Amino acid sequence: MPGNLTVEQLNDRIAAGEIDTVVVAFADAQGRLSGKRVSARLFQEEVLPHGAEACNYLLSVDVDMNTVDGYAMSSWDTGYGDMMLRPDPATLRVLPWHPGSAFVMADLTWENGDPVAQSPRDILNRQRSRLADRGLVAYSGTELEFIVFDDTYRDAWAKGYQGLTPSTDYNVDYDLLASGRLEPLLRDIRRSMDAAGLYTEGVKGECNLGQQEIAFRYAETLETADQHALYKNGAKAIADAHGKSLTFMAKFNEREGNSCHIHLSVRSDEGEPVMAGDGRRGFSPFMEHWIAGILATLREFTLLYAPNINSYKRFAKGSFAPTGIAWGIDNRTCALRVIGRGSSLRVENRVPGGDVNPYLGIAAIIAGGLHGVEHELPLPDPLAGNAYTSGVDHLPTTLREAARLFDESAIARAAFGDDMVEHYLNQARIEVEAYDAVVTDWERVRGFERL
Repeated sequence: MPGNLTVEQLNDRIAAGEIDTVVVAFADAQGRLSGKRVSARLFQEEVLPHGAEACNYLLSVDVDMNTVDGYAMSSWDTGYGDMMLRPDPATLRVLPWHPGSAFVMADLTWENGDPVAQSPRDILNRQRSRLADRGLVAYSGTELEFIVFDDTYRDAWAKGYQGLTPSTDYNVDYDLLASGRLEPLLRDIRRSMDAAGLYTEGVKGECNLGQQEIAFRYAETLETADQHALYKNGAKAIADAHGKSLTFMAKFNEREGNSCHIHLSVRSDEGEPVMAGDGRRGFSPFMEHWIAGILATLREFTLLYAPNINSYKRFAKGSFAPTGIAWGIDNRTCALRVIGRGSSLRVENRVPGGDVNPYLGIAAIIAGGLHGVEHELPLPDPLAGNAYTSGVDHLPTTLREAARLFDESAIARAAFGDDMVEHYLNQARIEVEAYDAVVTDWERVRGFERL
């Protein structure tokens, strides 16, 4: 794609004076881009061949970047040493919203070269390797929704995120009139992402005020996760340049939340689809076991799909966000929606919200699917009606419950390893403790005078 760079093309642009800065980035435990900007010369001479250092606390902080206790990989007792950022040349691209800049995603290793097991990119890579051992490759696409406001980020911060002005005044699902007011911003995001080497498919309005969705072409799962993280970062920067702000949080208000439906299919390493077959509904045995495995692990893996306190506010009946553990054929009330046919046959996981860490969400789907395949789990019948009122088992309703299920999951520990499980359990514990300590506006309104 135009916008992607080889090392040779990067060197040519540096020599021509077109690029002077390289952003070396990685996804942190929350899925946010972290890293550093280095001079183009230093990148050529030192960073590309040898890597760059970064403090290992960057995977062990909360959303506010506070150092917190309970992490095995870094602490005050161990001195908060360095980990290494090893650039992946396959991810080199231009960064159109920052003139003169290129971008590269890095893998995280310790100084001895061992991968950092708690790194989201490494977690996904280990699941990709499990597929590769079977001669398989997974492809995915993430449908990421967001809400646009006419306030700048700094103004929104100063207001405590209260009284913000959404960029539309009513439900604009598939609307082409009111959504057109946002087109200068949306067009800039789409064109910038294309110029960075992504494949933008289109944009549509959504149900909440100011809510939109920009969709991108599916790709191999690591590429999708890398692009997802870059897109979230870039969209915010571009909105800021337009004097606006946007949020991907799962549930901004009491209206519809921001989803991140993840579509995933599997092919052989020669490109042949393996989900379609001669069985019922046109499924292969692999497809039946795959769906059954994801379904069987949904509750235990919800922590990876819904990693924050706010994530669970999105799971509401009749909101197009799932609550029940069910699968269906083109049924948007189910947690798993199967769509397509033949080579396009795939599973849409509707559990994740806009706050999902894409590496962890995709890794969870692969681990769940492989659990079903390895144990040849039988596929229950699809749900044909309304999953909200069907009486099926429910997703966990709080981060605390999801963390308990993840902690007790032998499947999770077998698939991801104890180091990873304990790391993300501690992240959940920190969030729950922080939330429990806060006195909210809701409590003041209900209790200040009347209790």
